[in-house]
Amino acid sequence: MTATALAPVSVPQLRALVGQEVGLSDWVVITQEMIDRFAEATLDNQFIHVDPDRARNTRFGSTVAHGFLSLSLLPRLCFDTLAPVKGAEMEINYGTNRLRFLAPVPSGARLRARFVLKDLSVKSPLQLLRTYAVEVEIEGSDKPALVAEWLMLLVLGGEEE
Repeated sequence: MTATALAPVSVPQLRALVGQEVGLSDWVVITQEMIDRFAEATLDNQFIHVDPDRARNTRFGSTVAHGFLSLSLLPRLCFDTLAPVKGAEMEINYGTNRLRFLAPVPSGARLRARFVLKDLSVKSPLQLLRTYAVEVEIEGSDKPALVAEWLMLLVLGGEEE
């Protein structure tokens, strides 16, 4: 499902969702190729991420994804999950609060995210700040990969519906 397939919600409907789980994403596979490309882009080539032979002899037993790789997937995980807002001109990643990486993500693992709309505050007449409590789950694991409060700035067009 893509964001365009989800029914748009109005700002009043969005306000009514504060405190509720508003989305559970599909699973995304974390491949070694993704890990390698992230390592290349960030210049973080620590062996635990990019050397399967060496990583096999660690307590993890395989390579693991960078914590920031898992975090960087939030936009992708929310794209197919959260309904668009009527009258929105754009959404801007505004940062995170209380971010914690709780469990390693082995290469080949599947991740998905749960989104709870924790708060919706007015920054200006045409800007709303959404705070999501996000938990990124690892399939088959009791511990999530990460938990965070994720902030997204919603910029409305001239006419709010």
